[in-house]
Amino acid sequence: METATKSRAPHLSDTQRLAWLRLIRSENVGPRTFRELLNHFGSAQAALDALPELSRRGGKKSYRLFSKDKAEAELAALYKIGARLIALGEPAYPPLLRHIDAPPPLLAVRARDPLQQELTGTQKTLAIIGARNCSAAGAKFATQLAGELSTQGFTIISGLARGIDSAAHHAALSSGTIAAFAGGIDTVYPKENLELFSSMIATNGAAISEMPISWQPRARDFPRRNRLISGMSLGVILIEAAEKSGSLHTARYALEQNREILAVPGSPLDPRSVGANKLIQQGAALVQSVDDVLDIMEPKISMSLPLHQGIEEPTMCWPELDSPDTSSLSPPPNANEQDRQAVIDALSETPIDQDELLRFTGVSLQTLQLILLEIELAGRLERHKPNKLSMIHAGTT
Repeated sequence: METATKSRAPHLSDTQRLAWLRLIRSENVGPRTFRELLNHFGSAQAALDALPELSRRGGKKSYRLFSKDKAEAELAALYKIGARLIALGEPAYPPLLRHIDAPPPLLAVRARDPLQQELTGTQKTLAIIGARNCSAAGAKFATQLAGELSTQGFTIISGLARGIDSAAHHAALSSGTIAAFAGGIDTVYPKENLELFSSMIATNGAAISEMPISWQPRARDFPRRNRLISGMSLGVILIEAAEKSGSLHTARYALEQNREILAVPGSPLDPRSVGANKLIQQGAALVQSVDDVLDIMEPKISMSLPLHQGIEEPTMCWPELDSPDTSSLSPPPNANEQDRQAVIDALSETPIDQDELLRFTGVSLQTLQLILLEIELAGRLERHKPNKLSMIHAGTT
């Protein structure tokens, strides 16, 4: 199987990995905030030290840091089941995933060898997704497509759901297939696929998750999972999807991430085909055989990252890896109260573009980013696409 070009990417030490885990699990810290904090303070530990004061400046009276004991317990639980946490920038981190908007800084990987770059490190990955209540014909075509693509060297990723997902995973077992979890890496969902999952791990497959171990998936966690499926893939193939299917969320993420969208047409009389047929009407590539997929995807395989203009390398600072002593780093500037109040006054429940906010307030970009971090850590800021911000009303937090 073809793998991404090996880089001289650094590895986190155990101490740094623990700090990264504590930071991403702390209150109101998501992937985007994590990156802002690391770039601003130079290390995860320095960011952790700053979190309570930052949130206080943003208007929060008390702040919950993820404790060292809880982080150590999570790492121990991962090791116990044969899983590891891979950091953004490390060689085993999926190369395509790192180029999406706000990639997860830490990804739990469960496999026979969680650090295997042959599977999660490959750029030659395709997603096959579709209806849970699929037809027999849909399942047959998913099996045929996944099997033939596997023999062509593609790694198949899906969501381990019933129906099309399961058919694709089964067909790709011998070559290795990846399941993306909406819950913790130890939480197989649905339970009926536990045997399939065990077979995947036993035959060089893998599972990935950005959620805490033992996390039970909620409805809102599945769209978050879907962005990982599309983000790890060169393209997303849709087989049977109703008009409001969750699979269409994955297709929308694929569109935002500049991935190829391919769809298998179905009968207009079958509600399960409405979503895929509409995607084809909107410009998705029509797929009737594996050759259709190969014709579209083969030119993409040899393209160097980033794959598309407009996708930039994430700016994740690693000064702590080069020098354990960060005392020589200049401390980040503190925003004065006048600037802070100007930004807070300019924000409202109506989303505003960040560049417009910068012009309106007249503060420096670095000062604005710091103030936005403070407000976000206090749970008062909401981010919207593309690059828009709004205040969260006190009654909704």
